[in-house]
Amino acid sequence: MRLPWFLLLTGFVIPSLVQGADDWIRYEGKAGPGQGKHLVFLCGDEEYRGEEGLPMLAKILSQRHGFTCTVLFSVDDQGVIDPKAQGSLSGAEQLDTADAIVMLLRFRNWPDEQASHFVNAFKRGIPVIGLRTSTHAFKYPGKGKTSFGDLNRFGKDVLGEQWVSHWGKHKREATLGVVESTAADHPILNGVGQIFGDSDVYEAYPPEDAEILVRGQVLVGMSPDDPPAAYAKKRRSDGVEQDINGPMMPVAWTRTHEHGDGVKNRVFCTTLGAATDLQSEGLRRMIVNSVYWGLKMDVPKKGDVSYVDPYVPSAYGFGTNRPGIKPADHELGKTLP
Repeated sequence: MRLPWFLLLTGFVIPSLVQGADDWIRYEGKAGPGQGKHLVFLCGDEEYRGEEGLPMLAKILSQRHGFTCTVLFSVDDQGVIDPKAQGSLSGAEQLDTADAIVMLLRFRNWPDEQASHFVNAFKRGIPVIGLRTSTHAFKYPGKGKTSFGDLNRFGKDVLGEQWVSHWGKHKREATLGVVESTAADHPILNGVGQIFGDSDVYEAYPPEDAEILVRGQVLVGMSPDDPPAAYAKKRRSDGVEQDINGPMMPVAWTRTHEHGDGVKNRVFCTTLGAATDLQSEGLRRMIVNSVYWGLKMDVPKKGDVSYVDPYVPSAYGFGTNRPGIKPADHELGKTLP
């Protein structure tokens, strides 16, 4: 930003709205109810372009709602965002001051010095918002044991589900959200309206202590105007797929995770969250609302979730990430090439 000449002469300094190291980025919160709260976003999935969707959400939450938002990435040794770098979490120490975590991870195996910051933040009892593949966020070899326990079970034990299967046909049958009748007045659904995702419905069975907010209706195509599919696909234990008439699977729920020492985390999980899904205003609002709910703040009746910068997400899929992108390419005022 070029300063006016009179500010340069007086030595006046305007604080930057964006800070960060070479391999992570922070958006300072503007005026809003989130001022003084620090959200940390964890990007690291090979398929659903979380490295594009999460910075967009962080911009909204910082510039529209006042939260200071830090986005951490998986990067290569040159500081380039690399979703395949499963053992990388840039700026992990930023989690030490996190008031809430928003994550879209898939099969990560961070070394202890990075994982310790995540585990310590989680054990403080801060809210956790998990998107899409975060149900299978970690994949450590063997039995998944680390010095912090079995992180491979984080999805099942904390979020409430792990990877099961695709319920709708992958890349062919999209998802329309249907609000659970008993949850119609839940604050996370304030002002949400239509929820649509062009990623398919996951098979999911949250535990009994979860409150189901939204179920996913499988559509016959990839448009919100397509009719519901007459069936859902299920993979049997013997590996043979069959078409069956089945229920709509939960795609968004809340629960409370209790630690042995009495510390509790408020948890929100949605199996939607691909970067293309996040073009749905209703889905963006549900996720933004979940941050307020997790922090026990008053949820806006219809919070502003309009884009801060133009948002043109890449299609999901393995190898569809934009090459050569660095965290600085996500600065305010920039649009990815």
